[in-house]
Amino acid sequence: MTKFEEILTSSGESLLKMLYRSSADAKGGSSSSQKDYARNLRLTYAQLVCALGFNRDIHNLPDVIQIMGFVSYEALAKERDAFFTTDIYNRLGIKDVLAIYAHVPDDMDMLIVMQYLLFARLNQIEQRIEETVNSIVIERYKKEMRAIYHDGVAQIEFAEDRLNRTRSGFRALLNEVVMIVEARLIPTGDIFFRNTILPEEKRRLIIKGHIPKSLIEQRLDDDDVPAQERTMLEQQLERI
Repeated sequence: MTKFEEILTSSGESLLKMLYRSSADAKGGSSSSQKDYARNLRLTYAQLVCALGFNRDIHNLPDVIQIMGFVSYEALAKERDAFFTTDIYNRLGIKDVLAIYAHVPDDMDMLIVMQYLLFARLNQIEQRIEETVNSIVIERYKKEMRAIYHDGVAQIEFAEDRLNRTRSGFRALLNEVVMIVEARLIPTGDIFFRNTILPEEKRRLIIKGHIPKSLIEQRLDDDDVPAQERTMLEQQLERI
């Protein structure tokens, strides 16, 4: 377990002991600054703020919040949210982000908050990818998106928003429609019959074994199915 994960999951008593041990001036007994605590724990300040801020018990730990120099939980949460939504694998690494996603679903209040944070964070990352086409950022983004769906962070509203972005190239990059189906957020048949789902996305669902023959036949019975999709479905039906 990394130090980030330890802080993220620790109890209040453990957090207090950890922060006291990390005091920069142990001999003199003077208080440490926020960045001193982070440095002595071998974390970035962003890591420390996010690890504490996403700890499920932190809103009930005024002593820890005060030691870190925040006047309230709301002040800590505001700084946490700013780091989480704007940092792109710099001060907050991909392993830290994945640890947060693995931890958040256990706390319903935090899970609700995360729905708002996801939109802002992913918009930042996707904008960076469009501007730089950085392969390292792309690979980390893929890992992050897989965790969002696999760990149960994504909720129906999130999935619907992603599916409504019909002109987004990120759906294809991620094979995101398959992720949504495998996360069981929206019924497979519902997605398969939508005109906003591209033929290639439906082909991938079929190849993955998510679409039974009966659904393909039912879709083909619709006279309004676009020609490109109809051709793809007929080809896939022959291979089943």
